[in-house]
Amino acid sequence: NIYLVWTQFDEYGSPDPLDISIVLFSKSLDGGITWSAPLRISKFSGSCVEADGTSTIGAVPAVGPNGEIYVSWTGPNGLVFNKSLDFGETWLDEEITIITLPDGNILNIPGIRRAYVLPALKCDLSGGENNGTIYVNWADQLNGSDDLDVWLSKSIDGGNTWSSPTKVNNDSSNTEQFFPWMDIDQTNGSLHFIFYDRRNYSDQSTDVYLAHSLDGGETFSNRKISESPFYPTSSIFFGDYINIVVHNNIVRPIWTRLHEGKLSIWTDVTPFDPTLSLEVNLIQNIKQYPNPVSNNLSYVSFKLHEESIIRLEIFNPNGKLTHTIIDNDSMEYGKYIIPINLNELNIQSGIYFYKLTINGVSKTLKVIFVD
Repeated sequence: NIYLVWTQFDEYGSPDPLDISIVLFSKSLDGGITWSAPLRISKFSGSCVEADGTSTIGAVPAVGPNGEIYVSWTGPNGLVFNKSLDFGETWLDEEITIITLPDGNILNIPGIRRAYVLPALKCDLSGGENNGTIYVNWADQLNGSDDLDVWLSKSIDGGNTWSSPTKVNNDSSNTEQFFPWMDIDQTNGSLHFIFYDRRNYSDQSTDVYLAHSLDGGETFSNRKISESPFYPTSSIFFGDYINIVVHNNIVRPIWTRLHEGKLSIWTDVTPFDPTLSLEVNLIQNIKQYPNPVSNNLSYVSFKLHEESIIRLEIFNPNGKLTHTIIDNDSMEYGKYIIPINLNELNIQSGIYFYKLTINGVSKTLKVIFVD
């Protein structure tokens, strides 16, 4: 079966409120020779003016392990999701909101002519421990207009509920990471991401990064794959998407480079090491307790096998850095237990995230503070 989704505008660019944008679905059962009549799958319509941030755009499909059809897009209700359990014949009465977008689905990125919140949607079909998990990946300014990050949310119940967004880029800078895309290696369930990244600069200079997760999106490693930065300009249209394909640990990203007024297309063929033994060992040695925390004292423990650079940070549920407990300190071989006094830090009750980084490898731990 072939499944297709797209946006239909009554009249593209029309400011008339009677002109709307909707998401349509069609399928082919004969290799694309014939197609079913288009079926509207978005209950809530958007405008026909993309620049106002409320049009229904970016619809992308995915297929579940039992033939389920999943679709995600952005529109007036934010980042949303719909599904069909009968091969596209019927859909939910109304789409499920994954996350609201208070500023709409348009982004302001210096040097980029246009940018929208466009989701990538994938489902794990690997047969592994995360089989059937649905992932959606996007970029948004959840941490403020000057801090554009790459996010991931997942559903383990067929899209009915979604996890809080987890930040994929592992830097702490207030810079732009944008135009992400993701893929799942269906031979083992690992997640792979590509995105543009300005963490190393204070201007529009732009690198390209990959991120990988071996634990279903709980932790991420990041690495730069571009040999040198480029400096885009909004006078030349840059495009809307980049992409990545992964199979059997072969990772092939593709991206556009706009430098000195010239467009070019690039890829990276550096071998991907699926074992990532250093990262796995580090992640296994990190613990946080108690959880929930009710006596104002929390502890993070870890073991170092060599002298290492350590950073321990606390983030709120929106991924905003609130406290730095250890600031890139050099620590010797041994086991460490780090106490965190919530009263001294004036931390209120709620959900927070500890992020421990050891020699550039990070693990994020969810912790609940209660009075």
